[in-house]
Amino acid sequence: MYEINKKEFDELVLELDELLIIVGNNEKNHLMGLVDILSNIISAYEKEHFPVNTKGIDALKYLMEAHNLHQADLSEIGSQGVISEILRGKRDLNLRQIKLLAKRFNLNPITFID
Repeated sequence: MYEINKKEFDELVLELDELLIIVGNNEKNHLMGLVDILSNIISAYEKEHFPVNTKGIDALKYLMEAHNLHQADLSEIGSQGVISEILRGKRDLNLRQIKLLAKRFNLNPITFID
């Protein structure tokens, strides 16, 4: 995989944020391939330079606890059953859910990407 430096990392994060705004909820957008590539590069850099043993699901669990939220409070990302499967690790967050969570908690979408 392509190695990047800190400056390139910061630029890619900004570019990914802009792309996610453009793509919106359309997972079939022709730019989704680029979103995936940038996400992978950013994720690889973060794993190497910011080693934290947390996953997107761990961040979600923490935020739910910190904000005293229950599964039913997250109905915008799916049914209670879907949220339960996500929290148990049986289902991954999809792009739409990641964007909604990032917006709700005012965080970078990368927070929820493993």
